[in-house]
Amino acid sequence: MKRRRSRTWTRLLTIAVAALIMAILAPTISAQDDAVTAETVTALQVSLDTTWVLITAFLVFFMQCGFAMLEAGFIRHTGVVNALLENFMDAGLTGLAFWAVGFGIAFGTSSGGLFGTSNFFLSDAVSFVDGSVVYGGDGLSIFTLFFFQFAFAATASTIATGGMAERTDFIGDVIYSIIAGAIIYPVVVHWIWGGGWLAERGFFDFAGSTVVHTVGGVLALVGAIMLGPRAGRVFGEMPKPHNLGLATLGTMILWFGWYGFNPGSTLGMGDPGLTGLVTVNTTLAACAGTIAAMFFMFARTGKWDLGITLNGSLAGLVAITAGCAFVAPWASVVIGAIAGVLVILVVDLIESLKIDDPVGAFAVHGACGIFGTLMIGIVGQPELMGGSTSLLIGGGLDVLVNQFIGSAATIIWVTVTSVIVYAGLKAIGRLRVDPKADEVGIDVYEHGASVWPDILPIPEEVIIVEGGD
Repeated sequence: MKRRRSRTWTRLLTIAVAALIMAILAPTISAQDDAVTAETVTALQVSLDTTWVLITAFLVFFMQCGFAMLEAGFIRHTGVVNALLENFMDAGLTGLAFWAVGFGIAFGTSSGGLFGTSNFFLSDAVSFVDGSVVYGGDGLSIFTLFFFQFAFAATASTIATGGMAERTDFIGDVIYSIIAGAIIYPVVVHWIWGGGWLAERGFFDFAGSTVVHTVGGVLALVGAIMLGPRAGRVFGEMPKPHNLGLATLGTMILWFGWYGFNPGSTLGMGDPGLTGLVTVNTTLAACAGTIAAMFFMFARTGKWDLGITLNGSLAGLVAITAGCAFVAPWASVVIGAIAGVLVILVVDLIESLKIDDPVGAFAVHGACGIFGTLMIGIVGQPELMGGSTSLLIGGGLDVLVNQFIGSAATIIWVTVTSVIVYAGLKAIGRLRVDPKADEVGIDVYEHGASVWPDILPIPEEVIIVEGGD
């Protein structure tokens, strides 16, 4: 009997001790579980964000195909091979220039808010320590951000190529593409997206109306002015496009690629509401620009103009790129519709000034980029701008003033630097192709090729022409 009681008390004591130990260790175990759970969730979020950013960057890079097709469609057949190679070459040159210098200037340690001074050649992107690999960057790795930003840099360079089509020396194009990707474009990126002086002022440009499109548009305009018109260009008569089918395909590719350009600039999947807003605003602006341009041109000419309609859609897309995360959907329709009309008026202005811009690069990207940037200060939604008020919604002027200052500073910087670059190329005879190219066509002179070799073969008497001398 006593033994039974002894065993009972022993069991009870064991249970009590076990309960006490569990009570002591439970918080620690729970904390460890919470830590593991939090760490796992964070890792999953970074993985999803990385996947999102890379996929959207792939879309942005595919826009190079859109620009190539658009340019090939709008210019004359004698310059198509040159345009295609320049577009392809722009991507390669910009990638290397942005890797070596541009990314460091854009996102390196800031020097007075003007330019970055570190991470050249992606030196901070990865390190190898004690047999392990450490990737740089909080959350998204530097590699992921570099690729996303490279796709944007290539876009800016390609925009300039379109405005200077059919008469730029190929070596000259190589040189200015490198400088644009290494210095001109990255400095503006640092000002606005890299924590520079415009970012500190509260300048708004979500996906690049200023950073990408104004930069590319001004590069194109300055180049077109300094090059002069193409041979045989008659002002007052709109030049005939080579292939509107290619131009239409290119425009649709660009519209599709814009769903990487704008939604991808969220740099993550953590705010699905914002991503949805950006996507819808992008769509509505493109639709409004398309319809407004088409009907405005019909009102003027009585014809449904395909080329103008294509540029109208691009105008709406460019204009909403800065404000797609900062305006309500109704405002995106207004911005897109006005841009669709504005692009036509600016094309007319450029034509009256006898500036030869074969694809309307400045009208689409420069003028509409500036317009879209300023519209944030007029119809921006305070709840989407951290409480800052726009002129029509809240009666605030600060945002509009900052947008104007940022646009003006970008225009001045790109104009001055591009004039220096183009003037240097002109001085060494590498800005405009040799006059022989005007006689036989730049495709034959520079590349010894024809875009339609079976239909438009190279005449035997000009095959011996040596280009690039």
